[in-house]
Amino acid sequence: MKKKTKFACTTCGYESPKWMGKCPGCQSWNTMVEEVMMIGKSKRPTLLSEASQQRVKPRSLPMIDAKDEARMLTSFPEFNRVLGGGIVKGSLVLIGGDPGIGKSTLLLQVSADLSKQGKKVLYVTGEESARQIKLRASRLNIHEQMLYILPETRLEAIAEHVEVLRPELVIMDSIQTFHLEHITSAPGSVSQVRESTGEIMKLAKSKEISVFIVGHVTKEGAIAGPRMLEHMVDTVLYFEGERHHTYRILRAVKNRFGSTNELGIFDMKEGGLVEVLNPSEVFLEERSQGATGSVVVASIEGTRPMLVELQSLISPACYGNPRRMTTGIDHNRVALIMAVLEKRAGLFLQNQDAYVKVAGGVKLDEPAVDLGTALSIVSSYKDQPLRASDVFVGEVGLTGEVRRVSRVEQRIHETEKLGFCRMILPKRNLSGLSFSGALQLIGVDTIQDAIRVAFGE
Repeated sequence: MKKKTKFACTTCGYESPKWMGKCPGCQSWNTMVEEVMMIGKSKRPTLLSEASQQRVKPRSLPMIDAKDEARMLTSFPEFNRVLGGGIVKGSLVLIGGDPGIGKSTLLLQVSADLSKQGKKVLYVTGEESARQIKLRASRLNIHEQMLYILPETRLEAIAEHVEVLRPELVIMDSIQTFHLEHITSAPGSVSQVRESTGEIMKLAKSKEISVFIVGHVTKEGAIAGPRMLEHMVDTVLYFEGERHHTYRILRAVKNRFGSTNELGIFDMKEGGLVEVLNPSEVFLEERSQGATGSVVVASIEGTRPMLVELQSLISPACYGNPRRMTTGIDHNRVALIMAVLEKRAGLFLQNQDAYVKVAGGVKLDEPAVDLGTALSIVSSYKDQPLRASDVFVGEVGLTGEVRRVSRVEQRIHETEKLGFCRMILPKRNLSGLSFSGALQLIGVDTIQDAIRVAFGE
């Protein structure tokens, strides 16, 4: 066996025989790290024996069974919905988030819930001792007999325990701490993370065991390690939240068994994470009455309609170039809407600083919030508050037209349920709409019509 040195990019996994300041694969700077690999003729070991590995043969398409995947349901409806209806047996799920945000707490609560249902759960920790997990479980009032704790970092030893215990769910916290003995690189390196995830995936698929792996995130918010880690797994979840707020958002960005961009809302309390079943009320409960620049928009996040407060602040610029700052909404979309308002509605915004924020820490990325964003900016610019009982839905085009949006009936029912009186929406959405509730629906064709209706001009 000979030793050979290579350099691998921690972002995309690109390999090079020499060090480079800039990665040719992803164009990132200072991401190439040195790794030592062994070169020889010895057979590469795997976690599964050849006898346990099933040989797959090609089959004709009509011969393939297309029944729904078997799922394990937890008592957390928010968690089940984000996964697409429950935990799929044999799936590999990656969950990432900032340190201390509550990833381990969430997975420990899910493990305890499945243990109560009589399912064996193995919680493998590479960062904490069994005593530390026990203390956290006691704080959460978890004392389940079917929940097993294993403090181990060697994947070969973990595979042996899985073979003996035969659990239905395995939690691995975190992927950056586990390693394969035949790879000489340090735990957390590109080679270790890539190979370890590949072996875990084979173990999950061959034994029909659901596996959750926890991943750390970088300063930019992406999961640490090679980008191909997200391509290897079945589902990628992000656990997000502000450190100074108790609300946490579980967001699905990839899901082979359900909808993407699905999210669930949780509240971090002393006894653990508690589901927020009606997030619209939570996001609107601190809304100020009569404040300028404040509007309510009806957004669709995954399969769920959600009413969110959107705030804008327009003030004269103190310097030559006006500032444009956004939180929770795309910066370029706000710049586009301001250009439309200046060209089509006659607002002079060239010398104004603009600050736009989505309250509650939610990120809105669908075009249906364009109309609400535009009216919020107009309200702050004119220093005139909008009616607190109005909700806005609509996409704004470059010519100032208000375009049709999808799934408008779900948005209408959510708006009526929360007691709002009027919804301003595209006129084209009113055709063929069957709604007999008390909510007043006002259709508009252009951004000028929306401004006249909203401000009673």
